[in-house]
Amino acid sequence: MRSRPPAPSPASAPTSVPRITALPRTAGLISALLGLLLPLLALGTPAHAAPTGFRVENGRLLEASGNDFVMRGVNHAHTWYTDRISSLAHIKAKGANTVRVVLSSGDRWTANDTADVTNVVAQCKQNRLICVLEVHDTTGYGEQSGAATLSRAADYWIGVQSALTGQEDHVVVNIGNEPYGNTGYANWTADTKAAIQKLRNAGFDHTLMVDAPNWGQDWAFTMRDNAASVFAADPDANTVFSIHMYGVFDTAAEISDYLGRFVSARLPIVVGEFGHDHSDGNPDEDAILAVTQQLGLGYLGWSWSGNGGGVEYLDMVTNFDPGQLTSWGQRLFNGVNGIAATSEEAEIYSSGSGGDTTAPTAPGTPAASAVTSSSATLSWAAATDENGVTGYDVVRIGDGEETVATTTTSTSATLTGLSPGSSHTFAVYARDAAGNRSPRSGTVTVTTSSGGSQGSCAVAYRVANEWPGGFQGEVTIRNTGSSAVAGWTLNWTFPGTQRVTTMWGGTPVQTGSEVGVASAPYTASIPAAGSVTLGFTATTTGSNPAPSAFTLNGSVCTVA
Repeated sequence: MRSRPPAPSPASAPTSVPRITALPRTAGLISALLGLLLPLLALGTPAHAAPTGFRVENGRLLEASGNDFVMRGVNHAHTWYTDRISSLAHIKAKGANTVRVVLSSGDRWTANDTADVTNVVAQCKQNRLICVLEVHDTTGYGEQSGAATLSRAADYWIGVQSALTGQEDHVVVNIGNEPYGNTGYANWTADTKAAIQKLRNAGFDHTLMVDAPNWGQDWAFTMRDNAASVFAADPDANTVFSIHMYGVFDTAAEISDYLGRFVSARLPIVVGEFGHDHSDGNPDEDAILAVTQQLGLGYLGWSWSGNGGGVEYLDMVTNFDPGQLTSWGQRLFNGVNGIAATSEEAEIYSSGSGGDTTAPTAPGTPAASAVTSSSATLSWAAATDENGVTGYDVVRIGDGEETVATTTTSTSATLTGLSPGSSHTFAVYARDAAGNRSPRSGTVTVTTSSGGSQGSCAVAYRVANEWPGGFQGEVTIRNTGSSAVAGWTLNWTFPGTQRVTTMWGGTPVQTGSEVGVASAPYTASIPAAGSVTLGFTATTTGSNPAPSAFTLNGSVCTVA
């Protein structure tokens, strides 16, 4: 069981994806391929209006100013974690210039409506990121039950068009994620052309991005061999192709050959997803990073955090905490040819020739109010900045470390999920539009009260399985009252170094040793005398003591 559907598209990919051991590389085959591709490009496209934002020219993605833009960023699973919008600020702080945001058309998951899309775009702009927005419901169409068509994805974009109009210089529309599995993928070419034309006829002037079939990996070369005709079918000549590189791309030769063919044909290509490992094989992430840097191509790693379905190793940070980079995150952000070393911010965000490098002043020392057994409100004097403060990071300080507790655009924040009868130290940083971070404010220590009234609940906690450095835990919540519980939040404090990595039955948020779990839709109701059970995996070092106290919706539970 999981608390959510499998978040990343790789989790849905079959483990039996056909593999290629080598791509044709003879001069004759290459010449023949280019002979097919280049004449199609030479045919040109119908006349179209001057671009209002990003545009494709000579196989390159350009900003409206003419600046050559190379994507350096990551994927963020927004549709399953809409409460983690602060991740965009954290992704920017690691050096990314682009974020690919997972959205849903409502066919397989809860739809992201116009208001939500508007907010995502605003947050991208506030954090000086280029937004690649994608519909995930098309994943594995033809093979994955319930997957939506590209035509249906185009209808979704038309439905939220008001959130995107005027954002052509900040937003790329990725029509549909991995729009065919390993069945029926020959239809990809016609369906992709039709979706592009449907959006153009609806008035979309954005750069469009199209994913490859075969779960995004194009092992049958459908996208590679038909890319020129798809590009020519766009009346705006403004389409970018996206290849996802997992187990099919496990050698440098395969990676170089595939990407090189697009470059030679002057067709725009980005690596829209890739990882350092996968169930269908071990991709060569070092070669992906090296070849894209050599060819000046964009890449977007999968994914920031929240992976499930057995691919949790693709998380770049643990539990959405930017202070806990995983080995994959460390490699992508800080390694050779990684984001920190190669990313250049979009020119549209530049303020002057050198950009803004002056940090805001430190915010005022926060003051605490409305302190309860599990929450507290902090407020502080605003920081100042010559170009304006765009947000504040509230951090918890303990054991010589800082962890981000919340991010806000206002000068106050309410922190929840605190343990009863415990002390917590907080401070605040300010950020400006360029991503500059202020000095830290003074600190404030908050001591929560000993706890609310005794609740009608009992909690049983046990370690179901344990191994060196980690364990599987189980928490059973029993309703001891006479009426049903409709929706709940469970809080506890780990007495050791335990860190939750995945959970089913609820959605966890962990800050330091404090854990708060919100109910999943299928565990939200606990009937009188009934119970629900959560499961999770976690890391730990040293001993693994059990929590000694639990609160349910702020009330203290009996520990069973």
